[in-house]
Amino acid sequence: MSNIELAIWSFPILITMIFLRIPIGLAMMICGFVGSYFIMGSTGPILARLKHETYSTFSNYSFSIIPLFLLMGQFAILGGMSQALFKTAESWLGHRKGGIAISAVGASAGFGAICGSSLATAATMGQVALPELRRYGYSGSLATGVLAAGGTLGVLIPPSVVLVIYAILTEQNIAKQFVAAIVPGVLAALGYMIAVAIYVRVRPDSIGQDGIRRERKPYAERLRMLVSVWPVFVIFIAVVGGIYGGIFTPTEAAAVGVVGTGVLALLNGGLTGRSFVEAILETAAATAMIFFIILGASMFNSFLALSQMPQQAAMFVSQQDVSPWIVLALILLTYIVFGCVMDSLSMILLTVPIFFPIVSVLDFGLTPEETAIWFGVLVLVVVELGLITPPVGMNLFVINAMAKDTPITQTYRGVMPFIAGDLIRVVILAMFPSITLWLMRYLF
Repeated sequence: MSNIELAIWSFPILITMIFLRIPIGLAMMICGFVGSYFIMGSTGPILARLKHETYSTFSNYSFSIIPLFLLMGQFAILGGMSQALFKTAESWLGHRKGGIAISAVGASAGFGAICGSSLATAATMGQVALPELRRYGYSGSLATGVLAAGGTLGVLIPPSVVLVIYAILTEQNIAKQFVAAIVPGVLAALGYMIAVAIYVRVRPDSIGQDGIRRERKPYAERLRMLVSVWPVFVIFIAVVGGIYGGIFTPTEAAAVGVVGTGVLALLNGGLTGRSFVEAILETAAATAMIFFIILGASMFNSFLALSQMPQQAAMFVSQQDVSPWIVLALILLTYIVFGCVMDSLSMILLTVPIFFPIVSVLDFGLTPEETAIWFGVLVLVVVELGLITPPVGMNLFVINAMAKDTPITQTYRGVMPFIAGDLIRVVILAMFPSITLWLMRYLF
């Protein structure tokens, strides 16, 4: 068996191990170790590589941004801003048909601006918005579907842990990657709001009578509610604005965000000695999980590099008389399929070292840097789609666990309009790269 064939066979073996409930990090490490052994014929160099990979990976200064953003999300939850954001969004949008669900999307977008985790955004906004949605007679499918979809905004809107890892893997500027994701993130929030508006008109029985039309809030009250969430705007501007303004490095900006959300949580009474320790432990556990996946992916990708499969795949594609748009469409379709069985971080770590060299040799009429940044945003959109696609969309299970009276099949049905909206948005962003790149071009 050739090295290329060995690399190809490693993928079905890896997927099988994942289905057998072996942790993804361990599965990738085993495949990488065994595959490297077959190529090198000795365990000595592999063990030496494992030692080197562990040190070189976790001593990378850029990776220190991950626990900082995770801790920032923990403090944001303790700060109680989710409740204020929802009430503010409700004061501006609640009077519209389906307004409570639309408000949940708006609040998720605001919370996503200070929390880089989809699961944390979904869980937090679920606790705040789900009781209100049920109180106003929203069906279980719509209530759980909109909250699961809204949770993805936690990563689509910067700061984003997934974008940080993509930028490190492809050696791109994190600040530019964040700026490029802002417009697609805002479009995602608007798309979800439009999906709700269409859903409640096509299915009027999905809302109770109390939730069809509510009294419009006076502008004085709306402005008062808007003022109540000013810390969110300040923290977002300090983090993202500080990065692209050259005031902070991304890691320094993450530290500023941690201090800002920590002070906010302390002032709001959510940060106590006990909750601080719990936040640190939660951050440590999540960081350990992410770093273990990164280590496993590093071993697996080292094996793929030894097999020369990524380089051969890039060379093969460049020699074919095939439109680069068809190649891109196939790559994005692969991500959507993988999203049904894998989490977003694992997909990024597993596939980017394979697909990025292929995309790099394709001509989309962009500079190499623009291609890399645009592709990163596209990848982010489709891998986050995996969080709400059955059968193993993690956001679906997080929200459904809170709605005890809603069967998971209803949650699957409720999220379908948002999946359709996401697919339309992927097509638009792929066909018109300038939508993603114009803000980055303007600021840089």
